[in-house]
Amino acid sequence: MLKSHYDKGLDLSPFVLPENKISAILSIYFHDQFNTMSTIKLYLQRIDESNLFQGLVIAVIVISALSVGAQTYELPNWLSKPLASLDYFITLFFATEISLRFMASKGPKAFFSKGWNIFDTLIVLASLIPITGSQAVFIARLLRIFRVLRLVSMLPDLRMLVNSLLRALPRMGYIALLMFVIFYIYGAVGAILFGKINDFLWGDVSHAMLTLFRVATFEDWTDVMYETMTVYPLSWIYYFTFIFLTAFIFLNMMVGAVLEVMTSEVEAQRKENLNAKEQKQEPATVAQVDALKAQIDRLEALLEKQIEQNRASK
Repeated sequence: MLKSHYDKGLDLSPFVLPENKISAILSIYFHDQFNTMSTIKLYLQRIDESNLFQGLVIAVIVISALSVGAQTYELPNWLSKPLASLDYFITLFFATEISLRFMASKGPKAFFSKGWNIFDTLIVLASLIPITGSQAVFIARLLRIFRVLRLVSMLPDLRMLVNSLLRALPRMGYIALLMFVIFYIYGAVGAILFGKINDFLWGDVSHAMLTLFRVATFEDWTDVMYETMTVYPLSWIYYFTFIFLTAFIFLNMMVGAVLEVMTSEVEAQRKENLNAKEQKQEPATVAQVDALKAQIDRLEALLEKQIEQNRASK
């Protein structure tokens, strides 16, 4: 229609906005949209970081664990149906909670850069598997048991313990390798010395290593020792040295490796919390910005008035 008027030579300037006005309108529109999204994200972040919300999530996780445990019993129909409804509510709550945390984050890259967020997402997605058929019900119930593990990701102290344990695994692996060597040496010696005394316990290296594991766990190990002492009276040296190496030295080495990593993890967590407190600044709201602008305008007006009075006095 405007094109037909333009062809007739009519003046359409009143209906056409200047380019600078269009840019200003678009700038104001997108600025308002950005402020709205920032306000919503800030509100979601406050909810996610609030102690009340985290306490609610922990309570739902505990209720979920109790619900899964209750379903292992033979329950009457009047109780099994409410438990099924409760399970649907818990699944919906976890899906809403993980969505809220995702929207409160700085973006998908920042959200999935943390391993615990990936873990929580996988647990929630596993809970959303539809239940159809007896096998599917069995698998779904097994997967929903793992929702209890979300308690680790919600409690900072538990999260720190698990992180320390995972970081200590390489060191513990070398200690376990050294323990296997000691087990193998003592197992070979035991099979050679005691194989004829009790073929079931010391018949070969594999059976001898299983017997040594029984000795290391102090499961009736004195019966095993007294049986061999009837033939070799000094065989107690064999058991005492083995127990000293495995139950005392290597066990303490394991504990020491975990404690060393845990100490460094606690120190790193303390520095991270300190930096977060220093860097965290509460952004100004729109009302605060407007009030600041009004104060600046009043100061400018007073300054101009003072300048005019100084000029008039001169």
